[in-house]
Amino acid sequence: MTLDNLDIKILNILQENGRTKRSVIAEKVGLSLPSLSDRMKKLEDNGVIAGYYAKLNKKLFNYDIMAFISIIMDSSKNYPQLADNIKDTPEILECYSILGEGSHMLKALVKDTQSLEMLLSKIQSWPGVNRTVTSFVLSTIKESTKINL
Repeated sequence: MTLDNLDIKILNILQENGRTKRSVIAEKVGLSLPSLSDRMKKLEDNGVIAGYYAKLNKKLFNYDIMAFISIIMDSSKNYPQLADNIKDTPEILECYSILGEGSHMLKALVKDTQSLEMLLSKIQSWPGVNRTVTSFVLSTIKESTKINL
């Protein structure tokens, strides 16, 4: 799908605030409400807009520890099982296949150190996992899902 300047404007508005009313977006980009709705539907249908979500305040739910966990595997033969285990573990927010030290980098969110210890024990018991390297997040300077269009 080829994006034009109007699509880019719409996407930038939605990246700033996904709850912006369609009537406001239509006015900002100079489209009628039906034309804007058609464009947004096409963007959604073509996978350009992958979803809408609410960003929650972690602290209000007593999630105090964010950690990045690097997984060192013995071989790639266990990657499919690893992927299934990761998908089934709600404490793991994100997973990236990486080059460098380890094969996968996990972003995990837990309530306390005891929960982190349990999560690490679980991960280290998965087939093919030799060891993990964990880094704690002390503070977050920037956290965004916005991409530069």
